[in-house]
Amino acid sequence: MADHCLLYYITDRTQFRGDEVARRHSLLAKVAEAVNAGVDYIQLREKDLSARELEMLASEVLAIVRNNSALRTENRELSTGLGPRTGKELKTRLLINSRTDVALTAGADGVHLRSDDISPSDVRAIWSSCGAGAPARVPAPVIAVSCHRVEEAFRAASDQAGIAVFAPVFEKKDAPQTQSAGLAALHEACQAKIPVFALGGVTLANSASCLQAGAAGVAGIRLFQENKIQDVVRALRSF
Repeated sequence: MADHCLLYYITDRTQFRGDEVARRHSLLAKVAEAVNAGVDYIQLREKDLSARELEMLASEVLAIVRNNSALRTENRELSTGLGPRTGKELKTRLLINSRTDVALTAGADGVHLRSDDISPSDVRAIWSSCGAGAPARVPAPVIAVSCHRVEEAFRAASDQAGIAVFAPVFEKKDAPQTQSAGLAALHEACQAKIPVFALGGVTLANSASCLQAGAAGVAGIRLFQENKIQDVVRALRSF
């Protein structure tokens, strides 16, 4: 079992109530809640938006992530007596689903690639070329890859992705026709030499079994959006 359960919140504003303005407001509030609670990664996965709309939303989300991460680090330093040079930065990283161009323009930390997307090496090449003329060094991107079969997790590792998100581990209530991979397959995927996150039907009740199978952490939409995130974090990191 992992020593520290990593957490990966995937956004979907369409699951919130109200009109577009209300849903957007709810999403931004949930992002702030996730950062304050110590979620490690947030994937902005608003697939219905145009590139321009996604870029604007990403900029808003990133401002919240950066400001709240800095505040969380500062509060930890004050409470522990650690100065800014010795205190560890408590940073939530923002990934953009599939759109490397939007991630670069918005200044996100990286991208989440579909299983049939461009390769991690393509992302690194694009990232490097876009940062070549920048006055300051552009950090290497965090690259997560969706994996639905064991061999895809190993391919993601060989392609030097940073994260594999393996799904669906369990049956999903909104897609019962989709065949779940199961814990045995998750365990096999976790033998890949990168952190593997369990996704798909993961709940507080079954998350411990994912960690016991070797997952570095868990990912989800409803797990975070339908619960108080502080309670989710506390429960998942108590195993």
